[in-house]
Amino acid sequence: MSRWPQLLRAAMWTVILALTVAVASFAPEIAFVSAISPSSSFSKSCNGEGFVRIPLDNPREVICFPAHLVRRSKWDFLLPSVFAALLVIGSAGMVRSFSFWDSD
Repeated sequence: MSRWPQLLRAAMWTVILALTVAVASFAPEIAFVSAISPSSSFSKSCNGEGFVRIPLDNPREVICFPAHLVRRSKWDFLLPSVFAALLVIGSAGMVRSFSFWDSD
């Protein structure tokens, strides 16, 4: 029996899992970065030029920081990517472990 259909199916599910986890991990970051940009309507509640509002749990609280203190770092792209990769590896391992139970 050829293993190519199984390998193709495993590769397809791995890609689907990777894309799902990537979207799930980058969506909050994109929402946060767009919310704290100085041009967003969310940051307009700060009454000064060059200030950004940081989102909090309580929407009535307003905390504004100087824009030069809130910036993207090199880690902002690396950490969600590593987290997504670890989740894909873990979920693929979990799916693989279930296939051993069905082989008997």
